[in-house]
Amino acid sequence: MASKKILIEFENIGFVEGEISDQVNPKTYEAFVKHIPFESEANTWGKEIYFDTPVNISIENGKRKVEVGDIAYWPPGRSMCLFFGPTPASSGTEPVAASPVNVFGKITKNIEILSKVRDGTKIVVKFV
Repeated sequence: MASKKILIEFENIGFVEGEISDQVNPKTYEAFVKHIPFESEANTWGKEIYFDTPVNISIENGKRKVEVGDIAYWPPGRSMCLFFGPTPASSGTEPVAASPVNVFGKITKNIEILSKVRDGTKIVVKFV
């Protein structure tokens, strides 16, 4: 199994650390390894942050029910998604994606800062 540590910085807010791996969605992992570092701007959807990426691949081993802390790729929006609580699609406390996503990582540090992120916040994704 291959894995890499990443840092996702949110301008004037802070950063989260995460680890991405090829365990469940290897094509997604490889695509992100090729395109990191990159910059983007945040969008929010309940307790999910998502943002445009240079990655363009299709659904791999997709699922809608995800876990708090999951890092995923949403093919219709070419977006990286960070889940930290319920979304508008949730019926309980667990996050649910709008449509299937490829989970390829986990947030490992500072998840609590995600609640401070607003639409339009500048983002930098890079390797640690």
